[in-house]
Amino acid sequence: MTRLQSLRDRSVLITGASSGIGRAIAERAAKDGARLALVARRKAELDLLADRVQDLGGEAHVLVCDVADRHAALESVARAESLLGGVDVAVINAGVGRHRTLVEHDLDDAERLLRVNVLGALYFAHALAPRMLARGRGWMAFMASVAGLLPVPGEAVYSASKFALVGLAEVLWHELAGSGVRACAVCPGDVRTDQLEQEHEWGPTGGVPPERAMSPDYLAAAIVKSLGSRNPVVIVDKPHLRAVFNLWGGSRRLRLAAVHGAYKDLLKT
Repeated sequence: MTRLQSLRDRSVLITGASSGIGRAIAERAAKDGARLALVARRKAELDLLADRVQDLGGEAHVLVCDVADRHAALESVARAESLLGGVDVAVINAGVGRHRTLVEHDLDDAERLLRVNVLGALYFAHALAPRMLARGRGWMAFMASVAGLLPVPGEAVYSASKFALVGLAEVLWHELAGSGVRACAVCPGDVRTDQLEQEHEWGPTGGVPPERAMSPDYLAAAIVKSLGSRNPVVIVDKPHLRAVFNLWGGSRRLRLAAVHGAYKDLLKT
């Protein structure tokens, strides 16, 4: 499959679309001429976004869904497929963050975070992958984080959830090889969102303050550019920080080649 160069005339499903990064991705995709399925819990915000997409000349369908609810997630995929005539691109972005040490985390809150960030992504990927494989094409981007590449003190559960998404993307890199379907984990650094504001209100962090963080629009443009990348992990940050995160992640290409070779007999099947 050739690299995805544009979203024009593509059908795009975006989870967590009602605000922040998801909203920025939806607006970027609409400007590029995509047809959209907008997924989130808050209908009022989705309706406003759909109006914005239409103002930009795009097509948008609102799908109210709690991604942590398996039935609701699977139903949303089925509805999106029906409304759009198949989903070409899925940006699996819905997620929540909590800046907490492990001992500060309430277990109910921690379980909710993992259901949204990990199971929510898994439900959509599990439902979309066979449909994309049947068509012989498709792109899935999981919204991870640099907190999924290196352990971040004060973000024990959140970091664990993002490591899970990076692992899922790397496994799919192997399992989908040669099928025409691609998956990647997008790992941004600090993004100017409400979540980042809350982190800095909580206490000291290792990141930059909100006023120095990248904008959601900048990240949205980078995500669109990265779709269809041959890399299972795409790091979005300032060039010097991107180099550091790549270095800390080790030789990913060497690791991928070694794993793919070791499992070649399994992957042939």
